[in-house]
Amino acid sequence: MAKLSPTQLSLKLMRERGYLCQVVEHWNPFAKIRQDLFGFIDVLCIKEGEVVGVQCTSRPHVSTRYNKIKDHDNIWWVLDSGIRVLIQGWAKNKSGRWEMREVEVKIEPMQENEIDDLNPLTDAEESA
Repeated sequence: MAKLSPTQLSLKLMRERGYLCQVVEHWNPFAKIRQDLFGFIDVLCIKEGEVVGVQCTSRPHVSTRYNKIKDHDNIWWVLDSGIRVLIQGWAKNKSGRWEMREVEVKIEPMQENEIDDLNPLTDAEESA
């Protein structure tokens, strides 16, 4: 039997929770790297009134992924749009069964001047 990836495990779990899911990371053959949606979402999940982005990883890497996402320039835009961001870390226990640690990324609201600093539009574009 083929080894299951964290992405496959998260897809299965989120579908069991009633979400419609789609893998949104892709391989960039020119850069030879995997690229996530907005820089940190592997799987996008939707159901009535809710959108969730999932970062899939192995359990030992959950805190590393949390810090990477928390510091990413796009996290404010994603959270402000109403998308929840979950990190799901997977590992097998001693009996060989998969276990998952789930952490939701939540960040204190930004002040208006901090939001303005992140705005990618220049003054000229804003006045146009």
